[in-house]
Formats: sequence, C-alpha cells, structure tokens
Amino acid sequence: MNHRKLVWPTLQQEKRLWQLGYHQIAGIDEAGRGAWAGPVVAASVIVPAHSEQYTEQLNIWTKVADSKLLSPATRRQLAQEIRDKAVAWGVGVVSALIIDRIGIAAATRQAMAQAIAALTPTPDYLLLDWVKLPQVTLPQESFVKADQHIVSVAAASILAKVHRDQLLTELQNVYPAYSFARHKGYGTAEHLTTLKRYGACAEHRHTFAPVAQCATLFDQTE
Repeated sequence: MNHRKLVWPTLQQEKRLWQLGYHQIAGIDEAGRGAWAGPVVAASVIVPAHSEQYTEQLNIWTKVADSKLLSPATRRQLAQEIRDKAVAWGVGVVSALIIDRIGIAAATRQAMAQAIAALTPTPDYLLLDWVKLPQVTLPQESFVKADQHIVSVAAASILAKVHRDQLLTELQNVYPAYSFARHKGYGTAEHLTTLKRYGACAEHRHTFAPVAQCATLFDQTE
C-alpha cells in the first residue's frame, strides 16, 4: 500500500451535474504518462446516477480512490467491480511509437478520446484530471488532482492503471531482459541499469530524454 494519505473521492461534482440535468457523466483519467516505455492508457467511467443512495455494502463507488494510493491487488479487485457496476466504461491505448511521433501530450489526449468513443451510451458531460480535450465536442471540465477528489475520475484511474499494468506484464514475455512486469516501464534504478546494458527496445519511448541518452551511450560503446 502506498504510504501517502488516502483521500476518499466524493460524488460532489457528479451530483452537481445531475442536478443540472446531465445524466451520463464520464470521468476520464490516464496511466503511464511519465513512463519511459510502453503505451499511455486512458479509461472512462460513467457512474450510475444517484449512486450515493445505494447501500454501502453494495456500493463500489464508496471504495474507489486515486489508483496511485492503492495496492495492486486492491486495484485489480476494484477494477472488476467498476466494470460490473458502471453504466459504461472504456479504455484507450496509444503506443510508444505514436508517442514518439506526436508527443506525450497529444498521445494522452488521443488515448482519452478513444476511451470516450468506446462508451455506450455516449456521455453528455466529461470530468477530466488536468487534461483538456478541445477535439472532443462534449461539455467538459478539467480539475487539478481530480483522481483524488471525483469518484468517476478515480474509478477511471483504476481501470487505466490496471489495464496498463497488464499490458506491461505481458511485455515481460517479449522483452524479459527489461523486467517490465516489475517497474511497468517507469524510470526506476533497475530500468536505468537495463537500458545502459542493453539499449532501448521497440517498446521504449525513444524521444524521452533518459531513453535517448542511454541509446546514445549504448551506440557509442558498440
């Protein structure tokens, strides 16, 4: 479990929008924005209206929190419950190759747009963590640390993190030398060591400075 203080999100923003007449409110978040390898993944979640009226024993929405503050086992358990109880959910994935081509900011927005497009029914309002999506023609608001304060965004953060962790675990079978299953492509000391030893693989983000620097070092030593 992460040792940072666990902050429980609320339905305050969703309830405000329900009262304004919106019905399908989607929370959006991403995972892997700062990693050195692997895709950026976004998820979207529409929470059932008036979720606070359900009994606590059955209410998954009282249990979600920012995915970074939860253990892997808790995230996996909650992800299954979210998928079961949400009105709709979606996932978008943009590869390291595309990240290198268009940049991480544009790739993140693209993954989020994919996650929104996967929703049925179509949302009528979006709540986002930090990012704005001008290319998506839906009413939307962006909040700082939305994954810590807004239930639907926290739920999306869990789905995005669990989905991306699974993808990186699967990459372990393709590139066993890099230990992707352990560090999930993030910039750990172990990851840096393997980069210096083997150079970058096809799943690395070659435009990211640490990867580019190691690739240059690797080329010079050959």
